[in-house]
Amino acid sequence: MSSFSESALEKKLLELSSSQQSVQTLSLWIIHHRKHSGLIVKVWHRELKKAKSSRKLTFLYLANDVIQNSKKKGPEFAKDFESVLVDACSHVASDADENCKKHMERLLNIWKERSLYRSDFIQQLRLAIEDSNSPRPPEEKRAVKRTYQKIQEEEDDDDDDYRSHASPRNTDAAPTQLTEELVKALQDLENAASGDAAVRQKIASLPQEVQDVSLLEKITDKEAADKLSKTVDEACLLLAEYNGRLAAELEDRRQLARMLSEYISSQKEALVEREKKLEDYKQKLARVTQVRKELKSHIQSLPDLSLLPNVTGGLAPLPSAGDLFSTD
Repeated sequence: MSSFSESALEKKLLELSSSQQSVQTLSLWIIHHRKHSGLIVKVWHRELKKAKSSRKLTFLYLANDVIQNSKKKGPEFAKDFESVLVDACSHVASDADENCKKHMERLLNIWKERSLYRSDFIQQLRLAIEDSNSPRPPEEKRAVKRTYQKIQEEEDDDDDDYRSHASPRNTDAAPTQLTEELVKALQDLENAASGDAAVRQKIASLPQEVQDVSLLEKITDKEAADKLSKTVDEACLLLAEYNGRLAAELEDRRQLARMLSEYISSQKEALVEREKKLEDYKQKLARVTQVRKELKSHIQSLPDLSLLPNVTGGLAPLPSAGDLFSTD
């Protein structure tokens, strides 16, 4: 299991997807590093506000998974998340549609039913979501400045919209960009999870006790049980993280297949255009060749002036200007 660092958590949050596998894998990793719960929640809160609107609900799902599954190990995460959840829910709801708010309400009901938080705190969260529906004063809107990252995300969205409507026939940059993306995707797959021999060896080396329930009968003392429990936790985290990587690789390969299909389609279109251009230029070459042939034939039919007789032969030369004005 990879060690904890703030940058490692930021990277994992950036790669977080809405799939159950992705949420559970990151949740296990976070719970494994629960001694850093305060910093983890701080980074989670910060990255939540940076995330695109479509990803914010996934951050709440992640928090829910961590809060619920860490409860048996300790109250750290429930307490640390409590300090930011009101602001987080208000922030997510402020830019959410009704469907998203329904999912948020469902989370609050789960927390109340399972007694993860007090009823009065759940009510605070509900009010935060409801208050987010109130229009903000113009002064507040003017005071908000877009961060550099927000501007970059908006520009990326604009670029995505442009690329989705542009065809290879409308821009010369599109085929080149698609080629570069294909090359990058293929290079990324060189380090794919399925090719990670080191992790596969770790999994193959796991003791039989973590895979066979019947062997639990051999445990006779608490020390051995605690040791096996730790080994099982590490094995679970290792397998969950590797399964997450494999799931991500599978999605990458699906995306690559779509890119290859799109690339082949664009190349077929380009081939048709190039064949048409080639045919046009062949016709132009034929016309120019015909003109060249006709011109050569015409030149050959013209008289050779060098073969004409010398019309000045035997005649006296014309007088010069000096001879005309001479007084002699």
